Amino acid sequence: MDVNILVGGAAGQGMDTVMNLLGKTLVRHGYEIIYTKDYMSRVRGGHNFSRLRIAAQTPWTPVNMIDILVALNEETYLNHISNLSPTGRIIFDPDSFSLPAEERRGLPVELLKLAKEHGGPVMANTVAVGALLVMIGLETGTTEKLLEEFFAGKEGIAEENINALKAGYKSASRKCDACFDLPAVKSDVKKLFIEGNQILGMSALASGCRFLSAYPMTPSTGIMNYLASKSGELPLVVEQAEDEIAAINMALGASYAGVRALTVTSGGGFSLMVEGLSLAGMTETPLVIIVAMRPGPATGLPTRTEQGDLSFVVSAGHGEFPRAVLSATSHEDAFYRLNKAFDLADRFQVPVIFLSDQNFADTHRSLEPFDFGRLTYNRYLVEENEINKPYKRYEITESGISPRALPGQYPGEVVLIDSDEHDEKGNIIEDAKTRNLMVEKRMRKLALLADEMDEPDLYGDTQPERLILGWGSTYGVLREAVDALSAAGIKTAMLHFSDLWPLPRRRLMSLLPHVKKSYCVENNAGGQLAALVRKETGIPVNRLILKYDGRSFMPDEIVREVERDGK
Repeated sequence: MDVNILVGGAAGQGMDTVMNLLGKTLVRHGYEIIYTKDYMSRVRGGHNFSRLRIAAQTPWTPVNMIDILVALNEETYLNHISNLSPTGRIIFDPDSFSLPAEERRGLPVELLKLAKEHGGPVMANTVAVGALLVMIGLETGTTEKLLEEFFAGKEGIAEENINALKAGYKSASRKCDACFDLPAVKSDVKKLFIEGNQILGMSALASGCRFLSAYPMTPSTGIMNYLASKSGELPLVVEQAEDEIAAINMALGASYAGVRALTVTSGGGFSLMVEGLSLAGMTETPLVIIVAMRPGPATGLPTRTEQGDLSFVVSAGHGEFPRAVLSATSHEDAFYRLNKAFDLADRFQVPVIFLSDQNFADTHRSLEPFDFGRLTYNRYLVEENEINKPYKRYEITESGISPRALPGQYPGEVVLIDSDEHDEKGNIIEDAKTRNLMVEKRMRKLALLADEMDEPDLYGDTQPERLILGWGSTYGVLREAVDALSAAGIKTAMLHFSDLWPLPRRRLMSLLPHVKKSYCVENNAGGQLAALVRKETGIPVNRLILKYDGRSFMPDEIVREVERDGK
């Protein structure tokens, strides 16, 4: 049986602290969870909330239904009470607001008063965790250890928080004891409790990335923070540039010099990087760029989610040059997918854009540890005995891939690059014949890149009548929607794209023309994947299911839209 918890309040009231502490506690007990955040782009005020779902297996997505509502203010109660189950409970502070007289599901806990008695008002969220532990039938021991670890070296703070935790536990236990049964723990394998940005940072490190330059921009900043936290213990340089133009050019310089390099940003920052992207195309410099999408245009909704930059990144840049576009889908896949991005960049000497979004970046899940043995690390540099001397950085080859050497790698050989059109040695040219040869050389890589793209993941009925297309972080919600539709007797499958450009078409062409009805589910207003599919295959998708309010989809929204066409 699933248990769904929502904690809400004003920005600054510590919802993130509650869910992080509770999430880590649950994972250490062996439970399977997902935890997502919905927050405003302000330091204090407004309405923020977090959802945490506990299930028999790691859930793919949160759901709207709530079993336990922790209302740190009255606004949270008013906004979410309609989704509370009839048997649900509400933890609230009676000194802050009162529930209607007819509301029988309340569990009053004097959060602020107890916090002040045991250290200070800032510990009200720790009191709330104590009350939550009572309701799901867990003792405080594991959480106490987590508080000791978190506040290690800060004398007295851990003890105060533990006292606040126990006070919340004691207060709630007088009114409710193990009100909700948790799903059975099926495995004793220790699991990670990790969010999307941390996964990408970990994958970059494990893939040999040793240089990051970026300008902070939500929701990509968490990747930079993760890598910066590791720079003191690993041979890694993290540079906060003055802007995104400098960030991409620094990364290109590092890559030219021989270091595996990365830059991260969001849509507005990527706009500034576009000239540098073209420079990577002309100089054939390997580079990975993570674009964590948020709603635009301009500042848009800076702390919310969208899939609005697919069309932009596929065609960004002046002139024509090959690039690959991959995306983060599930937390399980993204770790290995980013490793593939680094490999493609080095192998084909092209920029590779890796799309993420706020929904992926800020979502925590319980996961089994990653298999580092699946990662690849090959720099694809030319050996000295393979060089045709004198060395030509842009030697014309059948594949379009020139032998790559690093500056100074081989004595007497010059590595000359230029952003102007150039000949095989890297010298500036303007003659038509050489120009044509160089354009054709670069563009030949596109066909090779197409061969490296993974086909979209097929999930559900192998002979579906309804086919749902999707990409990026909608993976989990589409899986749950397909399960629900299949359970309702509708033969449904999904094709979910991780590799987006060049667009893999084999599986798409084998299914799309033969289904009764096709849908494309995207967090944007234009149906950008559907447009790309139509452009590349000539086949339109029957119906678009789009959402562009800055919030991620819920499974019931997709099910409802598909069922509008009947069973």
